[in-house]
Amino acid sequence: MPERTATARWEGGLREGEGTMRLGSGAFEGRYSFSSRFEEGTGTNPEELLGAAHAGCFSMALSLALEQAGHPPTSVDTSARVHLERADSGFEIARIDLDCTADVPGIDDAGFQAHAATAKAGCPVSKALAGVEIHLDARLA
Repeated sequence: MPERTATARWEGGLREGEGTMRLGSGAFEGRYSFSSRFEEGTGTNPEELLGAAHAGCFSMALSLALEQAGHPPTSVDTSARVHLERADSGFEIARIDLDCTADVPGIDDAGFQAHAATAKAGCPVSKALAGVEIHLDARLA
């Protein structure tokens, strides 16, 4: 399997500094700052990129599970809300809420929910985030 890379560069102190994050593939490069991470400033942040990775990974894992069960989906749309919170030891990602809507012909809700739960537990990003509470709201379109 190929290795994936990303880089980040930060210049200056925490509050006044700024940085750039870049995917090794060149598909994304974005600026980030204290304001874009801890306030409502413009730019991206590590949590936003983590959410995109989690939503993408879960969508693919669910698609695979459904396809293997004989119900290939027409579409799987997932969003992720990553909750960065202050803790006793600094900041932590306390929770990720995955919200998924899928168009899956020929499956009932119980079967869909079972596959969604399996995908949530089995996708590589969920596994990497084992110390984070992950909540899933999945529904059929």
